[in-house]
This record gives sequence, structure tokens and C-alpha cells, in this order.
Amino acid sequence: MGRIEAFRQGLRELGYVEGQNIVIEWRSAEGKFERQGELAVELVRLKVDVIVSSGPTMTRAAKEATSTIPIVMAFDSDPVGNGFVTSLARPGGNVTGLSALSPELSGKQLELLKEIIPRLSRVAVLGNSAEPANRKTFKEIELAAGALGVQLQLLDVLGPKDIETAFRAATKAHADALLALVSAGLTDQRTQIVSLALKSWLPVMYYSGLFVEAGGLMSYATSFTDLSRRAATYVDKILKGRKPADLPVEQPIKFEFIINLKAAKQIGLTIPPNVLARADKVIR
Repeated sequence: MGRIEAFRQGLRELGYVEGQNIVIEWRSAEGKFERQGELAVELVRLKVDVIVSSGPTMTRAAKEATSTIPIVMAFDSDPVGNGFVTSLARPGGNVTGLSALSPELSGKQLELLKEIIPRLSRVAVLGNSAEPANRKTFKEIELAAGALGVQLQLLDVLGPKDIETAFRAATKAHADALLALVSAGLTDQRTQIVSLALKSWLPVMYYSGLFVEAGGLMSYATSFTDLSRRAATYVDKILKGRKPADLPVEQPIKFEFIINLKAAKQIGLTIPPNVLARADKVIR
């Protein structure tokens, strides 16, 4: 189920019927991040009661466009680190919503890679240094890497033009695997990334099941559809008079481990049965 449909389902569960007791003004930048600012301004001009943002870049655009209209984050990798809220318990401004706990999950992602590839000694980390949350994530990965005896190679991807260069650098450095950090830009380029990973024979741990559905090897992540469904509860509370400043940011309660056996076969990788048994979904 897509994130938009999950949000709609959450509203229906709370008694909202689109077109009857709620009107939704949908806007999408369609991968063109430079348009997010103008879309946020457009929603502010419409004097909507609540803005629901789909991720950190849209939240930032909305926060820059208004300090009064409540903003609900359908997900954010690190709301405090990104400067959207003062603390998870007391957001303090016009922004609240859901955290994806992305930095904290990165250590577990590295552990799973080590279980699948016991000889794992060098991991390339694919991320965008311009995203504040990724600095915290990299520190978490460093801690896990130290405990697992794994060396890290940081590959900075600021835009689509850097993706091929990053994969070439990983291959040249003889990386055993690759770990992708949360980035809207990487999500939009997932078809290219999955294709390059398979061509490079590189096992990759992704932060979203969207990559695995596109042919990628595996992902361990917060369930983004569950977060989108739960975002509706914030909209409901705000429409009933609650202030974002007083609504604590919720942490995820549902996680998904997805493995694509077709991708594993393509790169000659065998997934241990004990790891396979723990997967929430297996694509065969």
C-alpha cells in the first residue's frame, strides 16, 4: 500500500470522508526539489488548516513558508537534528509528527550485512552530507563498525551526477557491500542505483522497501506506510484544537526487513536461512 493511500486510510479510520468533512489539497514536486518552496507557499496562500509533509525537504520548505500553520511530518529521519522541533517530547513550535529513527537503525543495518556476509571488512556508505541527519547517522554507523571490525568508506552524493562516481569509487576500493543513508534524492534515483549495484555485484542495504521492490537486494527500515497512516491521527488532533507545540513527536513502532532473493541470485549471494527466516517479506 502506498503512503498516500495509507494516509487516506488513517483518515477514514478516524471518520473523515474526503469531499464531505475534509478537503485535501494534494501537491507534489514530482522529484523536482526546487519546486517544493513554491508549493509550500501556495498551500500557505490557500490558508489550509494543516500541512502534512512527506519528508525532511518538504518539512523544511513548509517551515520556511509559515510559522503559524501547523505542520505534520509524515516522517523525519532526525527531527531535532534537522532543527524542526526543540525536543521529541515538547516540539515547541508549529511542527510535530513522526520520527523514522533512521540514525538509530543504521547500526542494525550494518549488523545484518555482517550476518549475511561474514567476511565483511569494508563497507561503502552512500549518503548526502548536506542532509543534517546523515551526520548523526554516520556516527552511529562508525560505532557499530568499530564493534564489528568493519572499515567504512564515505561516498558523498549531493546530486544524481555523483551516483555513478560513487559506485566507481566503491568498486575501486574493493568494498564488500554498500549501505545507503536516507535521502530523498537517492529515493528518486532508486532505479539507477539498483541497476548500478547489480552491475557492480555489490550487496546493498537500503533504507526503504521501495528500493527492494525496484529490484534491490534488501532493506531494514521503519514502515513508512505505517507512519503515513499514523500521521492522520495528528491531523485529527490539530483539527480538534490541539497545538503542534504540545503534541510529542512519535517514534516508529513497526519495522520491516525485506529481502529480494532474485537480486541475491544475480550477484551470486546466498542468504543464510536464519536471516531469511527473520525477514518480514521475501521477494522470490
